[in-house]
Amino acid sequence: MSSGDTGLNAGAQTPAFQQEVDASGLTCPLPILRAKKALAQMVSGEVLRVVTTDRNAIRDFQAFSRQTGNALVAQHEADGHCVHYLQRR
Repeated sequence: MSSGDTGLNAGAQTPAFQQEVDASGLTCPLPILRAKKALAQMVSGEVLRVVTTDRNAIRDFQAFSRQTGNALVAQHEADGHCVHYLQRR
């Protein structure tokens, strides 16, 4: 992925997920902290769906994925919301 590519694809297929965190209206670092807490309770291989409204969350979740080893399966942006899919390592 190039540095200018956010990885967002509004038309992409939605991955299956086991848990969801709605972090709408929250700003950094709260969406990441909520995701981290949810991932800690999940089994390896499960997918977490996180909904955010903070535009900065796009890069935040990319960095979080790189730092923690939890795969960022997909990111979608539509109607002022960003949806991030993280797979538990």
